[in-house]
Amino acid sequence: MDQRGTGLSTPLSVSSMSQFKSAQDLADFLKYFRADSIVKDAEFIRVRLVPNAGPWTILGQSYGGFCAVTYLSFAPQGLTQALLTGGIPPIGQGCTADSVYRACFEQIMHQNEKYYKRYPQDIKIVQELVNYLAEQEGGGVALPSGGILTPRGLQTLGLSGLGSGAGFESMHYMFERVWDPTLVPGSPKRISHYFLNAFESSISVETNPLYALLHESIYCQGSASKWSANRIRTEVEDKFDAIKTAKEGLPVLFTGEMIFPWMFDEIHALKPFKDVAHILSEKKDWPRLYDIQALNNNKVPVAAAVYYEDMYVNFKLSKETASQIAGIRLWITNEFMHSGLRDDGGKVLDHLLGMLNGKKPLF
Repeated sequence: MDQRGTGLSTPLSVSSMSQFKSAQDLADFLKYFRADSIVKDAEFIRVRLVPNAGPWTILGQSYGGFCAVTYLSFAPQGLTQALLTGGIPPIGQGCTADSVYRACFEQIMHQNEKYYKRYPQDIKIVQELVNYLAEQEGGGVALPSGGILTPRGLQTLGLSGLGSGAGFESMHYMFERVWDPTLVPGSPKRISHYFLNAFESSISVETNPLYALLHESIYCQGSASKWSANRIRTEVEDKFDAIKTAKEGLPVLFTGEMIFPWMFDEIHALKPFKDVAHILSEKKDWPRLYDIQALNNNKVPVAAAVYYEDMYVNFKLSKETASQIAGIRLWITNEFMHSGLRDDGGKVLDHLLGMLNGKKPLF
C-alpha cells in the first residue's frame, strides 16, 4: 500500500505542495500524514474495498513498522498477523526524538569508524573536499539543481551511505571521482559534475520533501520536536564539526538519519518549505500514535527482525518497545543491516513467518 502522500496515493511533491497559499495552510494539511492517518486508510481499504477478506497480515519495513505498531494499538481487530523488519518505534509519551538522536549519533560514530577502516584512503579525500568547500565564496559550491554543497551538507551523505548493505561501496565510489581530471596544465581544481550529481541523487528529500518535513514528527505525541536532531548535535559538535576536524587532520564524520533546519536553505527543493518546517517543529498538539495498554494486552501474533547494527532504528530502543508488546517474537541478528528485507527478502520473511508458525526457534 502506498502510504498517503507517497507513490500513487496523492503524492506530495515540491510542485503539488506549492498549491497552498500559506505555510500555515500547508502545515495544517500535513498533520494528517502520520501513522495514525495511515492506519485509518488501511482499515478503510480493508473494510470497504475488500470486505470479504477479513483481517489481514501486514508487513512493515522501517517506518512501515512504526505504522504497524500504531495498527496494533488502535485497530488490532483488522490484523491476523504483523511482521516488522527494522521498524520497532519508541513509544514513550511526549516527544521521544531526543533519545532517538542521542542513540543515533552514538551509532553513526561507530558506522563512520567502520567505513574509514574499510576505505582509509577516503580520510584524506574527504578532508581535502571539506577544506575546498570551506574556502569557496559562500562556504560551498553550487549544485546542478540550484542548491549549495557545504561541508555540513556533505556530511549528510551518511544518511544513505552508512546504513545499508551496499552503502559503503556506493559512497566510496563517489569519492573515487570527486575531482575533475586536469586536462590542461595549470587549470584550477574543481569538483566533478559526476560527484555533484551523485550527491544530489543520494539526497532523497529532493524528490520526497514529505520525508524532510515530517521526519521528526513521527516521534511526537503531545509535544514538539523543536528541531531535535539539531539540538542534540550541539552535544557532540566537537566530533561533528567538519571544518574543524578536517583542519586538525582528523576523519570527518558523516551524519545519519537526521533533518537539520539549514537543509531548508541549502537544498533547492526544500527552500520553499522553510517556514512550514519551522511551524511543524514547534507544533505541540500532535495526537497519540501508540496505546501502551493495548500493546501490553496484544493478542495479535507479531514477529520482528531487529538488526543489531541498525543505523536508522536503534537496537536498544527497539528492545525497550518490544518489552511492551505482549507476545512479540524477536529475531535479533547482525547478519543484516537496516536494508535486510531488500538485501535478502526471502530469507528474512522465511525466518519471521517460521517463527509465527512454529518452524523457527523463538529467538
